[in-house]
Amino acid sequence: MDTRLVRSFLAVADEGSLTRAAQRLFVSQPALTKQIKRLEDQLGMRLFTRSRAGMSLTEAGRTLAEQAPALLDVCDRVLRETKSTASRAARVLRIGFLASAANEATQDIIARFGRVHPGWRVNMRQATWSEPSAGLADGKVDAALLRLPFPGQETFRVEVLITEPRWVALPAAHPLAARDRIPFRDLWDEPFVAAPSETGWWRDYWLARDERDGRPPRVGVTVEHPDDWLQAIANGYGVALAPESAARFYSRPGITYRPVVGVSPSRVGIAWPPAADADPIVQDFVRCCLEATRTTAPER
Repeated sequence: MDTRLVRSFLAVADEGSLTRAAQRLFVSQPALTKQIKRLEDQLGMRLFTRSRAGMSLTEAGRTLAEQAPALLDVCDRVLRETKSTASRAARVLRIGFLASAANEATQDIIARFGRVHPGWRVNMRQATWSEPSAGLADGKVDAALLRLPFPGQETFRVEVLITEPRWVALPAAHPLAARDRIPFRDLWDEPFVAAPSETGWWRDYWLARDERDGRPPRVGVTVEHPDDWLQAIANGYGVALAPESAARFYSRPGITYRPVVGVSPSRVGIAWPPAADADPIVQDFVRCCLEATRTTAPER
């Protein structure tokens, strides 16, 4: 049984609605519907009765809803402890990250951790935008440097490290590229380069869907990797919101970055599972993150 399907099932059972559960899980409703259908097919039984009023559990569904949390807790613990034991034996700390991680502070964080734990190595694992928890959700990493918010954030410990404005990345020949600052309203009708729809709320955040006065965003093209994102913008397929630091880390001919007025800032955080509260290695890494980013005051 795929535990990801069980987690999706529990969200629908709790919410009683595919729409609300999809929002909670940061996935699209069609993707969630397919996950529930897959689980029902695997078990060979119906778990929900569907109606205009929502999703009601069948008798079998109620039994699974009662037992599934304990099942997931055991699976999570076994998987996490097994992977952690292997990495500890090799003196390796696994850290997931997206794009530029903690910006310029990243190298300082690694250096600080190395001084606290000589002989240990930090194994940085970069994830695609279709995996916005960077491996944290499925136990592939011990902690992660992430853009906030991310799917399932409420189930993890999170410390905010950096806050920075969101800018816009434009094709260099775009008429708006000549401006010093761009009101977000002037970008509403532009096609955007977006993350996959399966990332749900993550995609919506980088489209600033909640800051458009109800006007739906236009998506010009969908990409998963920073290089594809940059190429799509340079090719003129769309524009994209990005953290201010992208202008430093992802400078490329054919792309211009400009400050945007009227859109909320972006944040970077360090996230880890609650079980790692008692792990001195992970907690030392968290402290190194906090200490290193205190020196980047302009970004905080």
